[in-house]
Amino acid sequence: MEKLTDEILMKKVAQGNLDVLKILFDRHHKYVFNFLFKMCGDRMLSEDITQEVFYKLMKYRSSYNNGKFVSWLFTIARNSLHSHYRKVSKNEDMNAIDLKLVITEDEAKDYSDLHSALNQLESSDRELLILNRLQEIKYNELAEIVGSTPGAVKTKVSRALQKLKTLYFKNY
Repeated sequence: MEKLTDEILMKKVAQGNLDVLKILFDRHHKYVFNFLFKMCGDRMLSEDITQEVFYKLMKYRSSYNNGKFVSWLFTIARNSLHSHYRKVSKNEDMNAIDLKLVITEDEAKDYSDLHSALNQLESSDRELLILNRLQEIKYNELAEIVGSTPGAVKTKVSRALQKLKTLYFKNY
């Protein structure tokens, strides 16, 4: 069973075989957690929302429409994070919230300037770069996640990279 694609496994989950959900969880929980952690910088919040994502995956399994599983999963993760911030502060929009990345000592030595520049980006740009470059989600899947076209997403990622490059080299 572990050699089956995510889509086939999710189809089994949608049909009521909840034991298969463990395989999907084992395959993807680290990626979901890493995405959420890089977006909010809060380890406990990221753990909580990761659990919430897989709970929602189980709860709304019948809404899975045989598309790319990873796109569906990260859409749930992204929406869960947005929902959390809406609940915390109904009057602030996502871009106004200062989302700081938390970095380890090893990363601090090698990537502190890069993380600093990444933190200066708007959350929408940071989100695209994290999903595309760090989580290695392809443009087609990313377009599904953010509700856009692959061409528009490619352009947005390119522009976000340009902004990151400008911010990064501003320090030198």
